[in-house]
Amino acid sequence: MKKWLAILLSNLLLLSVATMVSAYPGMQAQSKQATQSTLERISVLPQPFPIALVDFTDASGQQVNFERYKGKVVVINLWATWCPPCVRELPALHRLNQALDSEQYVLLPISIDADADKIVKPFLADLGLSAFDSYFDPQQQLRDVFPLDTIPATFILNEQGELVAYVRSYIDWDDENAISFLAQFSKSSKKAQ
Repeated sequence: MKKWLAILLSNLLLLSVATMVSAYPGMQAQSKQATQSTLERISVLPQPFPIALVDFTDASGQQVNFERYKGKVVVINLWATWCPPCVRELPALHRLNQALDSEQYVLLPISIDADADKIVKPFLADLGLSAFDSYFDPQQQLRDVFPLDTIPATFILNEQGELVAYVRSYIDWDDENAISFLAQFSKSSKKAQ
């Protein structure tokens, strides 16, 4: 009888532990975990918006603006060396840049570090990204065009130089759908499909 009672109590204890595990909503075992792409964070605007032409600096110190890149889809990534999510995103941005067709797309990583011209190149070299060209906006003049309250921030311009999409968060640019996502903003990519 004692043995039977011990088995019964043991089974009741196991049953109560199993019920406690799923006692809170959302704790039940799920049949399949859905993977979520960070590309879903990117907001596509209902219509393109023209943007002001504000100068920033290229790696050689020359002033440039987005007019130079008309005819291409432009991916602008605003980042800083002191921003951990920005730094985490840089290697994937570098790989994306290598995979993009330079005839149709241009990636413009733009550092907003105050001393960008002095610290960015050594910083990128320490990350093993010496070949990754960054642009600079140390005075944050691009604030006149894009909100800079959160970085990293990525803004996408269509071939006419109009703002068509943005995200103010980290994105996994290694996502297998990243290039096809960007292709929706290219007329030449749409013709090829």
